[in-house]
Amino acid sequence: MLPALAHVDTWIFDLDNTLYPASADLFGLIDQRMTAFIARLLDIDLVEARAIQKGYFREHGTTLSGLMQAHGVDPHEFLAFVHDVELEAVAEDQRLVRAVAALPGRKLIFTNGDEPYARRVLGRLGLSDSFETIHDIHACAYQPKPNPTSYAAMCETLRIDPRAALFVEDMARNLVPAKALGMTTVWVNNGSEDGDREVDRGAIDFEITEVGAWLDEILEGNAA
Repeated sequence: MLPALAHVDTWIFDLDNTLYPASADLFGLIDQRMTAFIARLLDIDLVEARAIQKGYFREHGTTLSGLMQAHGVDPHEFLAFVHDVELEAVAEDQRLVRAVAALPGRKLIFTNGDEPYARRVLGRLGLSDSFETIHDIHACAYQPKPNPTSYAAMCETLRIDPRAALFVEDMARNLVPAKALGMTTVWVNNGSEDGDREVDRGAIDFEITEVGAWLDEILEGNAA
């Protein structure tokens, strides 16, 4: 293990565009369904619906958060609709499976999605049994990343010492609250939409392009 990571006993991973490549564009399918949901909800065309969707995403952290605040949308209904997508673009990644299994300590998922969807994706990746728990948007009381209260609440609920935790995420701005708590942070800079928006270099300890390759590297260092 790299000396800078010797203190880490809890490994926290984002899901979408982090544990699989952004090039899979799974979020693109979800994005289309979010636009369709808004168009149906507000009885507007897709162009206007998309503009509203992106505005909510940027202002509230997630489209869902904006819809809940502005329109009282049922989060379960919304999430079930937008996550009803095919997952063929996501393939099993045995290198990632082996690397995650070899990590010492606890392994967790922290996602703005919901647990049923996360479990489907993890199953496609071969990671169904790799994580202790999934801390999803319901567990966050619908306060999405990068809301600092969700990070603090997760640490309290799951008894995580942030100073001994590492957080891996493709959205650079989502690392800022983690770093403020004392976590070691890893930015997966792989071209995901808005991934490089509001980059704070002071909140990034490691910048990588692929999780599996990076974990292999640090584990090889540990073996050496």
